[in-house]
Amino acid sequence: MPMIMIETSIAAGAVNNNLVSGSAFEFSRGRNIVSMGVAQAATGMFCTLQAGADIIAEEFSPPILTRYPLIPDEMYFTDVMENGDRLVARIRNPTAGAIVSRLVVQMSQIR
Repeated sequence: MPMIMIETSIAAGAVNNNLVSGSAFEFSRGRNIVSMGVAQAATGMFCTLQAGADIIAEEFSPPILTRYPLIPDEMYFTDVMENGDRLVARIRNPTAGAIVSRLVVQMSQIR
């Protein structure tokens, strides 16, 4: 199953508008089921998930983990993406210190 694992430090007061920007996973190349797990290394960050026109999760505080989310147990978000849909994982850090964010994305093509 195709997947990507992204670990990024989000600076104090910063926003990363799309963790998957520029990757092969940003735009769907067919009909896919997408599963995602997201975590933060310390408390304070917020995440919004979107696939095409679907809002998968409004802004929420991801679980605090010192590792990537476990597959399949911590892959809390699933959606169907159509051809050309854009996957967006937006992270906002309103705190006074940098925080590490981890994202796991798996895609399975629907035939």
